[in-house]
Amino acid sequence: MTARIGSLTGIRTLAALSVCLTHAAFWTGHYTDDYLGRLAARFEVGVAIFFVLSGYLLFAPWVRALENGLPSPSTRRYFWHRARRILPAYWLTVIAVYLLYAIHPPGDASSTGTGWEGLLRNLTLTQVYGVGHLQWGLTQMWSLAAEVVFYLALPVVAWVLVVAVCRRRWRPDLLLVGLVPLLLVSPIWSVIVAGSDGISPTARLWAPAFFGWFVAGMGLAVSVRLIRRWNPSVSVGVAVGAFLLSAGTLAGEPTITPTTGSATVVKHVLYLVVAVGLIGPLTMRDQTNWWARWCGSRPMVWFGEISYEFFLVHVVVLEIVMDALGYEVFTGSTVVAFLVTTVICVPVAWLLHRATAPLWRVRTPVLS
Repeated sequence: MTARIGSLTGIRTLAALSVCLTHAAFWTGHYTDDYLGRLAARFEVGVAIFFVLSGYLLFAPWVRALENGLPSPSTRRYFWHRARRILPAYWLTVIAVYLLYAIHPPGDASSTGTGWEGLLRNLTLTQVYGVGHLQWGLTQMWSLAAEVVFYLALPVVAWVLVVAVCRRRWRPDLLLVGLVPLLLVSPIWSVIVAGSDGISPTARLWAPAFFGWFVAGMGLAVSVRLIRRWNPSVSVGVAVGAFLLSAGTLAGEPTITPTTGSATVVKHVLYLVVAVGLIGPLTMRDQTNWWARWCGSRPMVWFGEISYEFFLVHVVVLEIVMDALGYEVFTGSTVVAFLVTTVICVPVAWLLHRATAPLWRVRTPVLS
């Protein structure tokens, strides 16, 4: 028996808007290395929210099947559904951006992933492997490239946990123990990359650097079977505290990948706390608390439904908005750039959503 839950869709709104806000802060030159500048940069935590949420939602069917003694989900169906949901809107966005910049190149086109190789790299989500393949208007897609790797790895990881570790028995304790080593992948990767000169600098953006967030979502899918109550006020309060703490010097400079391995690990852990703290209460059956009601409100759910498409188009729209407002790169008002970008992005994202919706079946996240 499943109960439909909208708040897990609504939380996507918060994640998408926070990512847009941090990019507006970057483009208007407010990534300064002081507390306020680092705080503006830390709104990138929306990426962690997306990754934890994906880990939770995508691993939950395997957990439900194991708990109820049913066969594991079809891997073929899983991959087909992921491809239909992700690729059509993404490909349309990539092609549109390349056509736009073929007609009206950005100011420094030489530093972007231009040409047929750049187009192929971006269409195949391999633009993060090597320097010089990130195209203007599509630079945020590094996170999608990482998430696709998580999608590919999930059936293998799920098989190991369900078959090799649990022997197809409902053993949530073994599932959680089996996830612990996977949580260490990101910290270990960050230390190795930061301390090695021979590794490509783009390795800081590869999937292992962020795998811990996805694994935390998987752990959440198991933990909710064992937890009866999750205090939303305490949880959200801890999340806000971790977010504010992340703007301190311990989490490094205002960038997605700090220079030192220690700062990267600290920020990774704090973002994990933020994401789990915000999402955790929404996984409970009780949806009557203030946090679930707010995330499950009609505007939040509506925006959450188009949040993926909003994410896809917001950077290219932001770049156009900067030009239209007469802002030079790293100048201007963050608030104005963010608000104007959001207002324009919403109908664009809605149209993209509507155009690609027939290719996949719209599903509301469920809680069982």
